[in-house]
Amino acid sequence: MYTTMPNPRVGCVIVNNSEVVGTGAHLRAGEPHAEVLALRAAGERARGADVYVTLEPCSHHGRTPPCAEALVGAGVKRVISAMQDPNPLVSGSGLAFLESNNIEAASGLMQAQAIELNPGFISRMTRNRPFVRSKIAASLDGRTALANGESKWITGDAARLDVQHWRARSSAILTGVGTVLADDPQLTVRKLDVLNQPLRVVVDSELRISPQAKILQGGNVLIAYASDPDSKAAVLQQAGAELILLPAAAGRVELEELMAELARREINEVLVEAGQGLNGALLELDLIDEFLMYYAPVLMGTEAKGMFAIPALTQMSQRTQLEIVELRQFGSDIRIRVKTRS
Repeated sequence: MYTTMPNPRVGCVIVNNSEVVGTGAHLRAGEPHAEVLALRAAGERARGADVYVTLEPCSHHGRTPPCAEALVGAGVKRVISAMQDPNPLVSGSGLAFLESNNIEAASGLMQAQAIELNPGFISRMTRNRPFVRSKIAASLDGRTALANGESKWITGDAARLDVQHWRARSSAILTGVGTVLADDPQLTVRKLDVLNQPLRVVVDSELRISPQAKILQGGNVLIAYASDPDSKAAVLQQAGAELILLPAAAGRVELEELMAELARREINEVLVEAGQGLNGALLELDLIDEFLMYYAPVLMGTEAKGMFAIPALTQMSQRTQLEIVELRQFGSDIRIRVKTRS
């Protein structure tokens, strides 16, 4: 879950005469794919066997040889993929190659679960942008920070540990300069073993971030900005940040182009950890696919900051429609996972 990026997460099971004879999972880019590992485990028992795989076997030469060719060479009888590969380089050609070599091929078994496994890869291949997930910690009255910006800590240890898992599966963590100035976070994965830390992305329209900010420590930081009124670009680059100029109207950062840029960098999943300003801007542009809303059993009052800074609605028809897909409790806190309705 944490290591295959930018590749999809894929698992494979080989069955012969109702017996599982081989299993495999792709672990990281550049290493063997799930089908190859399962075939190695099965050995000669793969001949005449049924192969179940979460994603259509690849048919093109990438970092590794095509899995479809390996399946043909092993003499399997049937291949069932949960879904077709959304990658235009594959998309149906892997199954077609198998059928042309007299191997029965089909797809669609447990497709919904397969889609849930790789939302970022699918989004990048079909929409040219990552899957964006926004994490918000709030009081029961929907407040995310005090009026002075203080927000540490609304939720408890168990909820914050759960957030680490979502960070670990993400290719990038996105925040706004307001959060950086108020909290000075590092936004790194802690308490979990990961091969690489996610790219940390800061939306900072006027480069207000300090060169001493903790988020700049260790590099692997991208700052998207619209102007540089204080001539800080060179200093921030010396501090280890990469800068990208993406000006939009009213001096803001062009967020849609930022998402396209992250897709070009093979970013699959983005976790937003920001305040009401950036969350509101992303919501207005329909750039958030899913919310992780952590509610703590506290009240913070009307003067505290809300979840989204968006223009006032004048009609109920303007409401953002959401779908609750999961509800869990972590310690004293509740997490609601919500998808946006297209």
